Amino acid sequence: MATAQPEWRAPPAPSEPARARLPALHVYNSLTRTKTPFVPIDRSGEKVTWYACGPTVYDDAHLGHARNYVSTDIIRRILEDYFRFKVSFVMNITDVDDKIILAARQQHLLSEFLAEHGDVDDALRSTTLQAFSAYIQKNLPLVRHDAPPEAYAQAAEQAYGHVLQGKSIANDGSPAGDKEAKLKMHLKTAQAAAGALQSSNTTLEQFAPQAAGVLLPYIDSLRSSTVQGKDHDIFTKLTKQYEERFFNDMKALNVRYPDKLVRVTEYGPQIVDFVKQIQDNGYGYEHEGSVYYDTTAWEKSGGVYARLEPWNRNDKDLQADGEGSLAAKTTGFKRSGADFALWKASKPGEPSWDSPWGQGRPGWHIECSAMASDVLGKQIDIHSGGIDLAFPHHDNELAQSEAYWAKTGRDSVQWVNYFLHMGHLSIQGSKMSKSLKNFTTIREALAKREWTPRSLRIVFLLGAWRDGLEITGELVKAGVSWEEKVNNFFIKVRDLQSHHDPSRQPATLEGPKDGDDLDQALATSQGKFRDALCDSFDTPGAMRVLTELITAFNSASSVRESTSIAIGKWITEIVVMLGLDADYKENQLGWTGIDIPEEAKAFIYPLAELRDKIREQAIKGSIDLDSLGALNEKGTTYGPDQPYAAAYADFQRKVFELHGRQAPSKEYLAACDYIRDTVLWNLDIYLEDRENRHALVRPLSASLRQERSDRESLLAAKAAAKEKAKADAEAAEKERLEKGKLSHLDMFRTSEYSAWDADGLPTADAEGKEVAKSKSKKLKKDWERQKKLHEAWQATQG
Repeated sequence: MATAQPEWRAPPAPSEPARARLPALHVYNSLTRTKTPFVPIDRSGEKVTWYACGPTVYDDAHLGHARNYVSTDIIRRILEDYFRFKVSFVMNITDVDDKIILAARQQHLLSEFLAEHGDVDDALRSTTLQAFSAYIQKNLPLVRHDAPPEAYAQAAEQAYGHVLQGKSIANDGSPAGDKEAKLKMHLKTAQAAAGALQSSNTTLEQFAPQAAGVLLPYIDSLRSSTVQGKDHDIFTKLTKQYEERFFNDMKALNVRYPDKLVRVTEYGPQIVDFVKQIQDNGYGYEHEGSVYYDTTAWEKSGGVYARLEPWNRNDKDLQADGEGSLAAKTTGFKRSGADFALWKASKPGEPSWDSPWGQGRPGWHIECSAMASDVLGKQIDIHSGGIDLAFPHHDNELAQSEAYWAKTGRDSVQWVNYFLHMGHLSIQGSKMSKSLKNFTTIREALAKREWTPRSLRIVFLLGAWRDGLEITGELVKAGVSWEEKVNNFFIKVRDLQSHHDPSRQPATLEGPKDGDDLDQALATSQGKFRDALCDSFDTPGAMRVLTELITAFNSASSVRESTSIAIGKWITEIVVMLGLDADYKENQLGWTGIDIPEEAKAFIYPLAELRDKIREQAIKGSIDLDSLGALNEKGTTYGPDQPYAAAYADFQRKVFELHGRQAPSKEYLAACDYIRDTVLWNLDIYLEDRENRHALVRPLSASLRQERSDRESLLAAKAAAKEKAKADAEAAEKERLEKGKLSHLDMFRTSEYSAWDADGLPTADAEGKEVAKSKSKKLKKDWERQKKLHEAWQATQG
């Protein structure tokens, strides 16, 4: 059954001047689940307030986080740099929640425990063995928890071998999912600990990382109550480390830093006041030191709860996920199953702040409401985050914030006008998750060169920001193809700019018809591009517009130089606006990464020019050394630290050597091919020869390498096939000649027959009966074939 559209209150109309400058932008709004005209709260239509849910910092960010924050950055750049809004972008850092508390406390207690052991002593091994057994008992129930470490691998294989092979836990043909991913994580953790326990003569530095997975929860179970709630440094030590690493990752991905960053641990008193106000307004109640939001009271006052995803309001799994550790408590005291914690009473080993309800800490959802309201006020234009935050996180934020600012739901003001939710990233059908540890971190992906900041952003641009995106071979290939197409375009246009000659009017550069068509294509593309971005930031459509314009440029038989430069400048402006060039320099044509090294230019460009002249003359059949300019006959000998200078000097010497012995033109052409295909190729530089034009100097790309590799593989395969055919033919001929050793006169003189004629043809079988005429005919044919073979063999014998 379709869910009714929630009520949405459109922002008031802007002033008349503002209305004239506002773009015709429509944004997909999770509050309406439709595309809604974008109108800022600011009456001037210039300022936009935006609150983005930031990371929970207890581990490194992975590619799934990159999808969220890069997609958010793309939309932010479009609003700021394309539509020219003045965006106030606020992001929070969640540096205290159940996962962080547990991770920080476990690491703190494990560090203390390991510090008590100078090496891998018997006590450490004994405790680790107990931790190993406890871990198996809790997480791997089908494996005997008292099995010794050396028997673990076999026991795990017997119990969960089918899961390790990619099947479901039930092994009934159903697809594997998150439960199986989590089980694999537990199997891997236990296996590492088993390996540590079986190792001998190991150091503490080697032992600890392997055993940590089982030791962390076990030591925590023994010592968690020793951590004091007021000792916040225990918890912020971990979060500060990962916050720094997160923003280093974001910088590497060219994601802009927030205009303002807020942290939960710095807002303890303000959050207490925020919760107290909600309670005073009649929408919160206390139970054993925790405060809960009263959804029933809010709805009775005319408010709405679960506006984003009303179909999930009774989803117990999602509710439990939102409540964290409180979900394990008896909830019979709740006035409604949808009620959620605003403030949590701190248990031993958890951080705490003073409050009217005793020592406690913020609920998960309240942090964003309190911080966003403090910085941005009663109303916000945009609130964003991953789609998994829509319920319960953002629905709870919305309800409690409106309950803070209003006495009744009927009097409430819509706290957020536009909710933007980014789709998930998945690989092989599974969503990346820190808790499942089934992710590739951003720094790993960049360090291994699986991705570059540009290639990752291109892939995200090729997908709609609010849709799920699965990394497939086809998607990666599409991203590589798009990047290569833009690379080639920028290289051509930049080359055209650098070889500008006002006196030159070649047909390939000056053609009125194609020139006029491309001028029109540029104007049309600019309009289509704007339309795409106005359609809820349709980046896939925008990327197609750029592709089609470049295709039109490549297909034109003649292009005006001015038109080429104009297209190049506009596409440069767009890719920079989309964040595809972190190192862009003002007035640069094209993005960075398409130039040969700066130290190479002084040698490679003159080398390419000399080679062009040699090729042109060699093709015509005559080399005029005097027309080539001043050449250094002997040249300086350069070492391996000056490879570009050496390439230029060596080529000049080769030209003199060929000229000195009056070599034919084909040798000059071979020398030109060698410098292109071997010397410069090995220096990661490629010369692209073009008909009636100078060679294009460009850096060697992955696609060019792949093309050459594919070509060489094809040639190798053809050569191998040819060699095999030759070998097969020789083997067949050898076999044929081998058969010819037997004389046709003797071939039938066997026990099968008893009489023969003068040519050795059988006349009677073994029993003396005359050979039938039909068989005689067949034997005669075989005899004639063997006669030819024998004669051929005799010929090889001289």
